[in-house]
Amino acid sequence: MSKKAVLRIGDQEVELPVVIGSEDEPAVDIRSLRKETGYVTLDPGYVNTGSTRSAITFIDGENGILRYRGYPIEELAERSNFVETSYLLIHGELPTPEEYEQFRQRLRVHSMIHEDMKHFYDGFPSSSHPMAIISAMTLGLSTFYPEAIDPTLDEETDLTVCRLLSKVRTIAAFSFKKSVGQPFVYPDNSLTYCGNFLHMMFKVPAESYHVDPEVERALNLLLILHADHEQNCSTSTVRMVGSAQSNLFACIAAGICALWGTLHGGANQAVLQQLSAIQKNDNDVKKFVELAKEKESGVRLMGFGHRVYRNFDPRATIIKEACHRLLNHLGIEDNLLDIALELEEVAVSDPYFIDRKLYPNVDFYSGIMYRAIGIPTNMFTVMFALGRLPGWIAHWLEMQEDPDNRIHRPRQIYTGELSRPYPQ
Repeated sequence: MSKKAVLRIGDQEVELPVVIGSEDEPAVDIRSLRKETGYVTLDPGYVNTGSTRSAITFIDGENGILRYRGYPIEELAERSNFVETSYLLIHGELPTPEEYEQFRQRLRVHSMIHEDMKHFYDGFPSSSHPMAIISAMTLGLSTFYPEAIDPTLDEETDLTVCRLLSKVRTIAAFSFKKSVGQPFVYPDNSLTYCGNFLHMMFKVPAESYHVDPEVERALNLLLILHADHEQNCSTSTVRMVGSAQSNLFACIAAGICALWGTLHGGANQAVLQQLSAIQKNDNDVKKFVELAKEKESGVRLMGFGHRVYRNFDPRATIIKEACHRLLNHLGIEDNLLDIALELEEVAVSDPYFIDRKLYPNVDFYSGIMYRAIGIPTNMFTVMFALGRLPGWIAHWLEMQEDPDNRIHRPRQIYTGELSRPYPQ
């Protein structure tokens, strides 16, 4: 017998179905609430509201669990690569060797963007933020593939998915080249997905470039750890825009814009800005930590704690080891990286942060790793977008197949003026 929740409003009593997820997550189905009672629920930020049923990613914030399609993030980080993980998220299962090779080959052949798109970059100031460029260019892709604008044409969807996964990477690298005044470097399809991106980012015509396997390994890991994270702000944006039957290019562009926010994808950039602030104050990490403990100071410790994870972020546990391995491999002497390591050491041993379970999160370590690789701070959120791309696509595809999908139209509680006449 299925469970029911009983809601009493005055003398009225209404039964609401209880839905249980595969991991025993309980939810009260309130779809009939307004029809039966005239009431709606109020939940600013939707922190207690489930917008959909999804089979893609599971998070248990209390116990520090993250799984993609049932696979623990720890195992994927150790044994998979970004292309395989993308296939898993999008198709629901790990690929066979034949499926993997076919998928990888499709990404390779779609790595280039139309030559006309190169001229678009001429219209952007050199000071343009790369996130503004990649969101505009991603939407611009739709003009070159008008046959993919209709989201109901299933035969075009697989092709659109591969185009996005491959071309957004090229768009991002070209955005970086634009910002530093260097010529664009075309893709080299003999390289791996991550190796090709590093090649387009750092190759210059005057010199040869060799992809460092350890750097490529680190980039694969970073992208895997960011590939999906359930119904976050940008993923929910992709779903909301998609609920209007918008095409996949438009939905991904919207997700990129949502990710740009400092409270979402901009967090790892904020970590580096925090380290720069410490550097300007005589590298005094202990003083900064003490200020962070005082509410009146207005100083926040960026890169520590997480909205969902109440214990530890499993991605941070993985990336911490990778971060130290990468820094040791590269042997970089960088004052900001030294400050970061000292900040980590001080904060994780301070009872104030331990009691509040404010451990370094994935944003703290990813910012350090990107800097060590040579990726500038204003590209950090772009890297986040590249990693999150397969997750956004997977959610868009899942939504298309959901029989309960409806155009998203949240309610509100009006608090404005009552009806009043226009003055004579």
